[in-house]
Amino acid sequence: MTTGSGTRYELTVLQPPFTVHAAGLPPNDPARAAAFARSLDAVDEVIEDLGPRKQSATHTVTTRADLDVVRAGAWGNLMSVSDPAFADDGNDMPLLAEATRLRRRFPDARIVGRVEVHCGAEHTEDLVWLPDGTMFHACGWPGDEPFVVAGDPRAVMAALGVTAEVLDDLEVYFDLDDEPNQNDWGALATACLGDADPWGRPDLDASTLRVRRSEHATRHMESLYFITG
Repeated sequence: MTTGSGTRYELTVLQPPFTVHAAGLPPNDPARAAAFARSLDAVDEVIEDLGPRKQSATHTVTTRADLDVVRAGAWGNLMSVSDPAFADDGNDMPLLAEATRLRRRFPDARIVGRVEVHCGAEHTEDLVWLPDGTMFHACGWPGDEPFVVAGDPRAVMAALGVTAEVLDDLEVYFDLDDEPNQNDWGALATACLGDADPWGRPDLDASTLRVRRSEHATRHMESLYFITG
């Protein structure tokens, strides 16, 4: 069983046009979804397709076997994956590492990542990366230290039209003049994805895949999730 737990570990690649609405996306392409999952650094191979699941279904880790399950979708110009290997305690930042690889593969894409894990305390890692290279990456312990923000979140918000009024309408408290650990960076990342956000939607299916992990990913996850048996 695990004593660490994750509530989200998502990485999304949105290719032009950026005006797509998740409600209008085509059905998931299982072959493309599996290929996307297979391309991740923490995945050596996809060994079994466990079938479709609604994007509204929670993806959680409760046993060792759950660490080898990812959920991936490829809906036209939007691809996204939920993978517990993205979770971290601030030492490795696997979400940023994978986003950097995806940035090289998809230079014209908007890349959005959101990770939240509880391992004694809440740890988050969130990022938004735009095609012109503008980005922010926020990583740390909300309400505590260390919490580090890199890049230019103000420029990202300006480029995407995410104003204080937009965040107020979404009931998101966010003020760049506050200490970084007081802001909800995951909510900002969600706002930057906008109507294209595929997560939490009951009208979208994704592929649930059992994978074989890389040795490094296995060690990292077993350490993070405190496997006890």
